[in-house]
Amino acid sequence: MILLAIDCAASLCAASVYDAGAGRELGRSVRDLGKGHAEHLMAVIDEALAEAGVGYAELGLVAVSTGPGSFTGVRVGVSAVRGLSLALKIPAVGVTTLEALAAETRAALGPRTVLAALDAGRGEIHAALYDENGAALREPAVLTLAESAALAVPGQVALAGTAAQLIADAVGVAKPFEFGPMVATADIGTYAMLAAAKEPGERPKPVYLRAPDAKPQAGFVLPREERK
Repeated sequence: MILLAIDCAASLCAASVYDAGAGRELGRSVRDLGKGHAEHLMAVIDEALAEAGVGYAELGLVAVSTGPGSFTGVRVGVSAVRGLSLALKIPAVGVTTLEALAAETRAALGPRTVLAALDAGRGEIHAALYDENGAALREPAVLTLAESAALAVPGQVALAGTAAQLIADAVGVAKPFEFGPMVATADIGTYAMLAAAKEPGERPKPVYLRAPDAKPQAGFVLPREERK
């Protein structure tokens, strides 16, 4: 089966075409945008498909990073994959940024428990804890730094994500932690690999752990004029 995986959860706009049967990537395209994922995503997908020599009709699955991450980026990615799933009549799966970062940590360090954590600002950390096989011991949630540090047992838990060093400093022990990637999102190939092992179920949904920063400006709504 050939699958297409995309990631717009952070600054990258990335796509990977992956042969699940052979366990290898056929093509990819990655742009470091920061913003503007919606304007570039379809071109990125076309570039990955062209490199792989694969057309849309040959895809058997589509996959997407569901966050946590950029509110807008996650929405763009999930909407695109759901649209492709409907148009091509193929299943879609979601992979969270935290499980992907934990998978890369295990790939680099070997089987171990991983606390994947992203600095969300405002004193909040988006974190999840995974065992040595990738099963979630604690699902993605908004935690304080103190709550995150309580999960980070030195010598037993490796750390990954943009909040990894913050957590290690908060624990403040002499024995150093092991670290995985200290970034906001994993390599697009990791999302493709994880997606290939998932059983399709419900359509992917964004993992929004807090409300978006933008709020409707209700104060600017004009009062309705009553008819006489």
